Amino acid sequence: MSTVKKLIREVSVSRQDFLNEIRNITELQAQWKPSPEVWNIAEITEHLFWAEHGAIAGMWKTIHAIRDGKTERIFEFIYKDLPVEEIVARTWKEKEIVPAMAAPRLGGPLSFWIASLDSLQPVLEAFGCDLQEMELRLQAHPHPISGPMDFHQRLEFLRFHINRHRNQVLFLLNEMSLLTI
Repeated sequence: MSTVKKLIREVSVSRQDFLNEIRNITELQAQWKPSPEVWNIAEITEHLFWAEHGAIAGMWKTIHAIRDGKTERIFEFIYKDLPVEEIVARTWKEKEIVPAMAAPRLGGPLSFWIASLDSLQPVLEAFGCDLQEMELRLQAHPHPISGPMDFHQRLEFLRFHINRHRNQVLFLLNEMSLLTI
């Protein structure tokens, strides 16, 4: 299996694991917040949609700009060959402020955001078919918090990001279960 396909598959598994955690919860559970500043499960799912949608669009635009000679992506390899977990550990604060383009903003029922997030898999797979193995270590568009990453790291980030928010969902579900005992 190619590295591109492996990375796409890892995102798919993470997305399905996330969605499996929330498919059977009620809308009341999806909207519950332990405090006003914490996102609820519907907001987390909406955020994941916008973040991944923007990341895929950014990567696709960037790789075509590189191929068309419209941009040159050479950068200091400060994160060369580092896994995304290490990049995040070096660049993120404990509680980051979400970039506006990835913030939950439309609201709506969880079922809509589940379907929307799930719909990104064929888009990601189509991008994966376009991305060449030899392009994985070219610089992609910068991450809004972590800065320069290559395409390999940006694909790793999609998996990492979904897993990070899955842990938040698991925390919320646990908090809700403690309230109903």
